[in-house]
Amino acid sequence: MSRNLTKQELETYRTDGAAVVRHAVDESWIGRLNKVVDRQLATPSKWANDANPGASANRQFSDRYMWRHDAVIGSYIRESGCARLAAQAMESRSARFYFDHLLVKEPGTANPTPWHQDIPYWPFLGKQICSIWLALTPCDIATSSLEFVRGSHLDDKYYMAEVFAGDDDANASWITQTEGEICPDIEANRGAYDIIGYDMQPGDALIFSAWTLHGARGNGASNTRRAALSTRWLGDDAIWDPRPGADPTVQAEDVSILPGQRPLDDVVFPELYRA
Repeated sequence: MSRNLTKQELETYRTDGAAVVRHAVDESWIGRLNKVVDRQLATPSKWANDANPGASANRQFSDRYMWRHDAVIGSYIRESGCARLAAQAMESRSARFYFDHLLVKEPGTANPTPWHQDIPYWPFLGKQICSIWLALTPCDIATSSLEFVRGSHLDDKYYMAEVFAGDDDANASWITQTEGEICPDIEANRGAYDIIGYDMQPGDALIFSAWTLHGARGNGASNTRRAALSTRWLGDDAIWDPRPGADPTVQAEDVSILPGQRPLDDVVFPELYRA
């Protein structure tokens, strides 16, 4: 199964900066991807961030760049239809893949995901940059489904990146070099913002702009994991911008492009859709 965005989903993305897409991918992917979750929790990669390693509760975990070596993730980014959905949402003729990001909160994980934009974390600039956050388990706001500040992608604000797992996390130390405006304390003043969120079932997805402010609460469930796979996509206007404070996983020596150029490097940033 492979689907297109509806007119309503496209309009919601344009105005809100985020849209829920029900049954975004074929259900056969869910079981396969949840096996990847179990495997990465057991044997994290060098890019993992792991709070409370090995625990079955109160463990916040993420891993990324698995597409380079994991056959399931590699097939998912090429065959699930997400590349087309990303291009449609961004109103871009093409969609290039940037990286995959596995996000897990085991039962009773109190840590919230702080309110942030994605754009300051990544070595790219452009308005046609988005994520597709695929739910692999049921979740709602109380169990760490994402929330968004509606329309914040249109504010032309560039906020300083937030450190998720604490300043002592070696895999996140690069974030402290970021610059930008300090992100407002949205959680302490929720009534001042138009906050939207969705209940999610496995196979549902959230598509959102890299400029949209978003966050998530901890997982308040006592016996249910919250797991999601986010894939990051680059559209026609994205340019390579490896500035201080941006994710250093891909370095200048890894690519065949220069700062300010479009990411036309099919080895590192493969083009997986073109209209």
